[in-house]
Amino acid sequence: MQIVRWRKFADAGALTQAAVDEITRAAQAAIAARGVFHLVLAGGRTPLAAYSQLEAPEQDWGRWHIYFGDERCYPAGHAQRNDAAILAAWLDRVVIPTDQIHRIPAELGAQQAAEQYIEVLKAVGDFDLVLLGLGEDGHTASLFPGQPLGDTHDSPDALAVHDAPKPPRERVSMSAARLSRARQVLFLVTGRDKRAALAAWRRGEELPARHIVPTGGVDVYVDGEADAAV
Repeated sequence: MQIVRWRKFADAGALTQAAVDEITRAAQAAIAARGVFHLVLAGGRTPLAAYSQLEAPEQDWGRWHIYFGDERCYPAGHAQRNDAAILAAWLDRVVIPTDQIHRIPAELGAQQAAEQYIEVLKAVGDFDLVLLGLGEDGHTASLFPGQPLGDTHDSPDALAVHDAPKPPRERVSMSAARLSRARQVLFLVTGRDKRAALAAWRRGEELPARHIVPTGGVDVYVDGEADAAV
């Protein structure tokens, strides 16, 4: 069963600042405890707003390892890829070593890219922090309603998605089981267009987001536009 802690913010700006503060806190705690910070990134407008503020020079960037929760199967560098948007918003402006930015090779096609990412993730234990968003239909990463979520104990770490209901149809996603292997999971949800999905989640309806079940539960940051009831 998923444990959820809801936290409401007046607007998207306040939520973004809180997310930046929490990412920074998590990084400092992980580095102090284990010497490294393993962070999984989400795509989408709300996480991007937070990434664009993560440029503090005092961060120990050399100890950060970056992973991607999902990727769209476009050519490398395509503007609609998650990694391209995140590089432009943030990663190109900080000094994380390039071999510590673990991109999904989605240009190879969903199946081959998923297989290669599984190999990358074999060397990684529990993530320190996983960032996720919420789609209008309740999807998270590229785990969509009615499609395999990879939520059993024997699920692979990454899934090839061949029939996504929104373009592009070919994608790669970390499985729900792998996203759940984390010390902390933080959902960032803003905007009126997320109200229906968020309300369904709170009612306990069957949504992919409900299958992210880390031992410590998940934190969901929402703004007033997304949910006036939280």
